Amino acid sequence: MALTLVIGNKNYSSWSLRPWIAMKVAGIGFEEIIIPLYEPGSREQILKYSPAGKVPVLIDGDTAIWESLAILEYLADKFPAAHLWPADPVARGGARSISCEMHAGFQALRRGCTMNLWLPVKSRPQGDDVMADVARIEAIWRETRARFGKGGPFLFGPFGAADAMYAPVVARFNTYGLPVVADTRAYMDAVMALPAWAEWTAAAMKEPWIMQHNEPDWPLVRGMPISA
Repeated sequence: MALTLVIGNKNYSSWSLRPWIAMKVAGIGFEEIIIPLYEPGSREQILKYSPAGKVPVLIDGDTAIWESLAILEYLADKFPAAHLWPADPVARGGARSISCEMHAGFQALRRGCTMNLWLPVKSRPQGDDVMADVARIEAIWRETRARFGKGGPFLFGPFGAADAMYAPVVARFNTYGLPVVADTRAYMDAVMALPAWAEWTAAAMKEPWIMQHNEPDWPLVRGMPISA
């Protein structure tokens, strides 16, 4: 039975990008269902698949897996040949650590630089709290690449789950023109050169849904389905 990935708008749903790009790069086949966020009935539609009322959610037969990091763990168990986590236990522990940090943190960056691929790429100055998040992420990428990234252009060499967790950050850094150092830019360029990235972006540009409140100064709306 084919896997089904339920996601939000590709233009806005940063969390949906994570398992989607991981599966695409790994060659894991799936069908996708898009439920546009913040539309009338969105929450009710999502609740048909996810008890949390959020996207993404992976459907595997009678099994539903929600939360982006949990989906990546499930996929790693189901498809060990995809090597979503590094084989070396030390590297694997590092990959899980930085993935959990991404999943739980960087709220200032999330608030200040919401994902919106329709925005023209240009410099948009940010406050100290956002730039502190940027500095921490740059340090993570630099230190991880130096220690584990010798086998390819990504965090642990080949593209894996940790890269998928940080893919929305690449979009944010690029769209908002955040000042980054050369090695950060090189990593971003490698991610954005992936055919899967081009596929996601091209689809996002064709979407008809407009979230008026998802501009750079948009405050999060409580009680609505977002992403996880």
